[in-house]
Amino acid sequence: MTERSPSPPIPSNLKSRLKASYDTIAPTYNAWTAQHFSVRLTYLNHLLDLLPPSPPTTPLRALELGCGAGIPITSTLLSSPRSIPFHVTANDLSSTQIALGKESLGSDPAKVEWLESDMMSLSFPPASFDVIIALYSVIHLPRDEQLQMIKRIGEWLKPGGVVLINFGEEESKGEVSEGWLGEEGWMYWSGWGKERYLKEVEGVGVEVVKGEVTEGDGVDARFLWVVGRTREGGKE
Repeated sequence: MTERSPSPPIPSNLKSRLKASYDTIAPTYNAWTAQHFSVRLTYLNHLLDLLPPSPPTTPLRALELGCGAGIPITSTLLSSPRSIPFHVTANDLSSTQIALGKESLGSDPAKVEWLESDMMSLSFPPASFDVIIALYSVIHLPRDEQLQMIKRIGEWLKPGGVVLINFGEEESKGEVSEGWLGEEGWMYWSGWGKERYLKEVEGVGVEVVKGEVTEGDGVDARFLWVVGRTREGGKE
């Protein structure tokens, strides 16, 4: 049975507990999410709509934060949707998920780079990526770290780059769920709420093209889905 505790103190070992949980429940989580890809793929298509219609001569550089085992986002990008080639940097906290991703999608460095780490530990030069995607991942960070990550996403995107990210609709200082997807499933979420997120994304130089609230993939919760494009002139 899942037990939820609203507004708990942020555990000092938050990241290691999240990693241990996802390492343990990875097969269960992947089987569950496989039934509910439609919303993710719908918004991925909205993001692809923002890319130039003519395929580039070199692969676009994409970053997926919280890639899991790489399905369906990294896998779709690696399939060159709409004849657009991509090189994907796929990041996840879980070593089990990264291993499953390598097993199913390969490790050809010309196509994909797998990075196992806390997303807050990542470091890239400014304007490194054409595309950044973060689905159901930033929500696991404490709220202050979420704001830092939004800022970094704005810095890592190239001028004219595009982003797809989702957040919880409601404000939450933090919430812990025990027994999530099984006895070993321990989970943490937090959030700033819809209006604050839209303000923060716009504040890092990203024009919000879509900012819609919809049901999550198979969960009884509502999420803000943001599709945006960096302004050529940067922040307003």
